[in-house]
Amino acid sequence: MLQYSIRRLLYIIPVLLGVCFIVFFLFNVVATDPAAQQLGKHATASSIVELRKELGLDRSYFVQYLDIVKSAFTFDFGRSWSSHQKISDILMNKAGASLSLTIPAFIISMFLGISLSLFVAFYRGRLIDYATMLICIAMMSISYLVYIIVFQYVLAYEWGLFEVSGYESGFPAFIPYVALPILISVVTSLGPDIRFFRTIMLDEIYQDYVRTARAKGLSEKVILFKHVLRNALVPIITYIIIQLPFLILGALLLESFFDIPGLGGELLRALNSSDFPVIKAFTVLTAIAYMVFSLVTDIFYALADPRIKLQ
Repeated sequence: MLQYSIRRLLYIIPVLLGVCFIVFFLFNVVATDPAAQQLGKHATASSIVELRKELGLDRSYFVQYLDIVKSAFTFDFGRSWSSHQKISDILMNKAGASLSLTIPAFIISMFLGISLSLFVAFYRGRLIDYATMLICIAMMSISYLVYIIVFQYVLAYEWGLFEVSGYESGFPAFIPYVALPILISVVTSLGPDIRFFRTIMLDEIYQDYVRTARAKGLSEKVILFKHVLRNALVPIITYIIIQLPFLILGALLLESFFDIPGLGGELLRALNSSDFPVIKAFTVLTAIAYMVFSLVTDIFYALADPRIKLQ
């Protein structure tokens, strides 16, 4: 496993170089002149030239590409064009608020999704199964924005059960401010999660080993919780770990509506102000996290199922 992990980590290097090239090509070649965007439509040619020199955009494309590669390996992404702060400091300062929202929401939604999918799989083909699937489809058909607006207005503004917006750093001061966003995130995730996990459970239930277990006299609960769940771990692990990199970005809409100073709000600000260094940093970090967690997924495969060999 150690040798496999080392090989996979080495494979990340050429992939990361390719990601850096795509990021460089999109933002430095395809996109319009960042200096002109920063100065606006009334900018003069001389001011654009001066700003391009200040931002380092007058250098050759190869040198600018090397800057992106260097930042990907050193995690030093320079400074924001709009706030002039170090991007690494911005990420460190904003990460806590985002993770205080995304991690609890993710853990709760995964626990409820797997638990409820086991429940409906146990009662498959019955009224409770059909009713649950109908509710899941109905929940998935409603826009994410509708959940945010309705929950914020009714539960926070009208009933006063939660804070409407704002954020305080430190535990447990942040809990009242993230409670409603977490609730919204969990509710919106339950529909797709239950449908996905239920499908996995049902695929396993109709396998030959389940018929053999029934023939041996094992109860349906033992079969479902001991055998079916264990054999369904591989797709479940894939589903869970592949989502982890995106927790880094935070919940953009939730942070914007509830005024939570996290990474999602920072990314939205960078998009609105054409702050390319910040956008590049988010893009590269997400790619790195995705590749690392893909490696973690493969390792967990082998731990969950001894039949899987890492080569």
